[in-house]
Amino acid sequence: MTTVAFIGAGNMAKAIIGGMLNGGFAGGQIIASDPNPDQLAEFAQQGVRTVSDNATAISEADIVILAVKPQVMKQVCEPLATVAQQKQPLFVSIAAGLPADNIASWLGGGVAMARVMPNTPAMVGKGVSGLWAPESVTQAQRQTLSDIFAGTGLVQWVASEETLHDITAISGSGPAYFYLFIQAMAEKAQAYGFSEEDAKLLAAQTALGAAEMVLQSDDSPAQLKQNVMSPGGTTERAIATFENQGLPKLVADAMDACKARSETLAKALSD
Repeated sequence: MTTVAFIGAGNMAKAIIGGMLNGGFAGGQIIASDPNPDQLAEFAQQGVRTVSDNATAISEADIVILAVKPQVMKQVCEPLATVAQQKQPLFVSIAAGLPADNIASWLGGGVAMARVMPNTPAMVGKGVSGLWAPESVTQAQRQTLSDIFAGTGLVQWVASEETLHDITAISGSGPAYFYLFIQAMAEKAQAYGFSEEDAKLLAAQTALGAAEMVLQSDDSPAQLKQNVMSPGGTTERAIATFENQGLPKLVADAMDACKARSETLAKALSD
């Protein structure tokens, strides 16, 4: 039975652990480690094993998920090098930008490493997790990682670590793009006279319905868009406004800027 330890018990760890429990993992298979007892209380109520010492968590784990911010990863990992070398679990980083080789070196070198780029909708089971692992990670370990993150939404394996920058531009940062669009629609709905709550619900439900249509239909997004557009009608006029003012190019440029920043941060964090 695989034991999975989480170093750090913040919101993303909470989302992943919740997905694991809903997906059939037993609480006894999961260890949550965090120096803050308040962070651990909810996990303990769910039957998850909790500890305040990271080394203890690693010593009992087959897979260790490093759920700490990139800026503190080095100071968290370096004191754990001895136990990492002794136990040799599979380490999995969910920190954006940090290359696997850097993290492995802070853990003493030669440890098995994988990386995951999740996004915040994982907290409601509708996330996207981009997964990468080198060839040294076994097929069984890959399957376990898929099982762990499947509880938070879609799992997408990528062929190279560099492709995680693309995942960041698409889905890692992507929820904020849609929040901006929903915000703009909701603010205009309020200007039309709807209450703040009704405006939010109308905009968000429209976005949710459109996304479900894309996922469930055999038609492409372009065709689904066309299906709503009657010649000379209201939707056609709105879409023409978006296109004439450069929305498609603006989206592409924004994603390129996001990817470039991800690459820059990765270099800075690894220096």
